[in-house]
This record gives sequence, structure tokens and C-alpha cells, in this order.
Amino acid sequence: MIAVDISRGYVDAPIEKQIDIEAEIKRMKKEKNAVILAHYYQESAIQEIADFVGDSLALAQWAAKCDADILVVCGVHFMGETAKILCPEKKVLIPDMNAGCSLADSCKADDLASFKAQHPGYKVISYVNTSAAVKAHTDIVVTSTNARQIVESFPADEKLIFGPDRNLGGYINSITGRNMLLWNGACHVHEQFSVEKIAELKKQHPEADVLAHPECKSTILALADKVGSTAALLKHAIKSDKKEFIVATESGILHEMRKNCPNKTFIPAPPADSTCACNECNYMRLNTMKKLYNTLKYELPEVTVDSEIAAKAIVPIERMLEISAKLGL
Repeated sequence: MIAVDISRGYVDAPIEKQIDIEAEIKRMKKEKNAVILAHYYQESAIQEIADFVGDSLALAQWAAKCDADILVVCGVHFMGETAKILCPEKKVLIPDMNAGCSLADSCKADDLASFKAQHPGYKVISYVNTSAAVKAHTDIVVTSTNARQIVESFPADEKLIFGPDRNLGGYINSITGRNMLLWNGACHVHEQFSVEKIAELKKQHPEADVLAHPECKSTILALADKVGSTAALLKHAIKSDKKEFIVATESGILHEMRKNCPNKTFIPAPPADSTCACNECNYMRLNTMKKLYNTLKYELPEVTVDSEIAAKAIVPIERMLEISAKLGL
């Protein structure tokens, strides 16, 4: 393999102007037996060229069962780590290593270990939006798709720590009657939605359903007609008789919503402190078609996970996948 510069976290190599990037990505996928896993929050072009598009749970499920030699994860870093933990024999690539996660960053492994020590007898439920090192200190992992069902799989009197998303944890507490201890973390995208701006949009579109991700603040969820994971919001929009939807989650999902429902209108809920009409994750958008082309061409940068951490982290991940399979999620 030709030596290339990845000091910036991605392959810093020029692409000749005459190259048809889309056609070359498709050719290299076939040649290298590679598959592209893309999250709903990626740019539209990446979603269109991906082999699988989904939320965090779906990407983990696909990674665990696909037979490719190379997995290219177009999402954020923890998603690449999860894929590598589930598929240690595969080469796992990510177009830009700088694609982190504010939620994952809010919970460090050493801090969680210290918090656990202060609360003996508690089981730890970690949101999938965490590092492999945090998962290694976890009893079971959840996603927004399966969080309620997994929490309810514990005895009603079980002492539980839920982290790092305080909004998702608070929502699960509210609908299950649990009293989990909540880590004080949050997603910078979902924290930014404005009650006032959504209320104003609702006045302009009185027949619209408000769709909200449970990582949003409780004041936003109180306005919602449907609260759910990205996949659940998409499913609701497809099945609903409504023709208009105000969507309070990262705006990348609008691509799939519009693709599946061309005769319906989807209005992105704007952030509070911006004149922008939509709310995008700056980490997710670090992945581009050019970077995807280069990561396939040079098979860099590669995601690696310490073997000792991976051996511990795979246990709670597999527990999540097993329960999800049993529940048909």
C-alpha cells in the first residue's frame, strides 16, 4: 500500500479532476469486497452510495452479520469501534477519524469507573454513543431503539446507572417509572432545538406531526406527537396519514424520509441560536465523498481497538444484540 498522509485524521491525498468518484467507489467496493455502512445523519450522497443505511442499532446488526472483508463506517468514531469489536477479523475503515461525538466525549472511562465505585451494587447501562473503553465498564449497551425494552428487562427494584445521555435517560425513567441514576451528558445537536421555534412552526403548519428524538430536552419531547429513535421516526412518517412533519433530530434523516415519502413534506426543526433552517451534526458531516473515495483507495484510516478493552466491551454489546433479536427489534 502506498504511504499516504493521515496526520489530519483522514487520507490527505489529491484526487485527479477527471475521476468519477461515485463510479470509482462502486468499482473499489466490488474489487475489495467492501461494504459501506452509513448512518442516517450522513450527507445524502453518502447515503445513496452506501450498502446499508440505518441507525446505530441497525449498523451494529449489519456489521455483525455481513461477510465483507472491509467495512467502511460512514458515521462517527464509536460506530467504527463497535463494528471492529463485533468483527475483529475484518478491516474497519472510517473516512475521517475526527468524526467524534459530543455525547461520547461527555463520559470518560476513568470517570465512569470512579462513579461506579461510588455506587456499589448498581448495574451500568450505557448508550451506544460511548467509547469502547466506556463499554468495557458497562453491563449492557442500549440504543434509542431498544433502551426502554432493555431497561424493562431488569427487575423493577434493580439499581441502575444510565449514561451518558441525561435526556434519553430521563425520558426512559418517565415512561417506565424507573429511577435510574443519570450521567450528566447530552448530544450537542439535540440540545440545541428551540421550543419557541418549534411552536412557531406548529402555528404555521397546524396539521403537522412533530417528530422528536429522545435525546432532545423534555420540553421538546412534550411538544412531540411521536418520540422515537431515528428509525422509529422514519417508520412513523411512512405509516402516518399526515402529510406534513416537523422533524426534531439531525437533518440528515430528511433524505430517507423524503425518499420514502415523496408526497409528504418534512420540515427540519431549527436550532435555537442560529439562523440556519436545519440542525446538522458537524462531526457526522466531516465524512465526505472525497474522503470516502480515498479511504477505500488507500484502506486508511483504519479503526483499531485494544484487545483487552474489546474483550470486555463485546460482552455488553452482544447482550444488547441478543435481547434486541428476541424482541424483534
